[in-house]
Amino acid sequence: MPPTDGDVLPAFEALLCDGETFRSTPLSEALGDRGGVLICTGFAFSAIAQNWWKRFVRAGWGEFEDVAVLGVSRDGPYAQNEFLRWLAEPAFRFFADVDGEISESLDLLADRDHMANVSTPWRSAFVVDADREVQFAFVADDWISPLPREEIEDAVASLPVGTS
Repeated sequence: MPPTDGDVLPAFEALLCDGETFRSTPLSEALGDRGGVLICTGFAFSAIAQNWWKRFVRAGWGEFEDVAVLGVSRDGPYAQNEFLRWLAEPAFRFFADVDGEISESLDLLADRDHMANVSTPWRSAFVVDADREVQFAFVADDWISPLPREEIEDAVASLPVGTS
């Protein structure tokens, strides 16, 4: 079952992309002092991911104080970096979940019936504090619905200051 409010996200480590470089980074080191928003999507350049992430840029998510905004998708680090350059929001970073281990650890990996031998994470969002404890969780039950942006923003605003 995917994480819910009060659960602690697994302590995964994967390639973290910043638009230029990538290096293996534990989730705990990628979070801000107050925590982070973890957004899972299938592939960075999918139409839905492009739509969502541009909305996050327009909503000012890059300005969250001490809260990291982190994506997870099945693309490799070069595609992730290209996507981040396309977004033109230097505060956003993406974990490259090429082998699906992050998605599997979050119990989000789903086979895509219309895509032979392909599995992707359910579209989801988690707001976590600096100790990886989930303060808000959303897992879509379809592949196209938008994320509850305002609820995510409310959860970010509720993160305690100076918890680490």
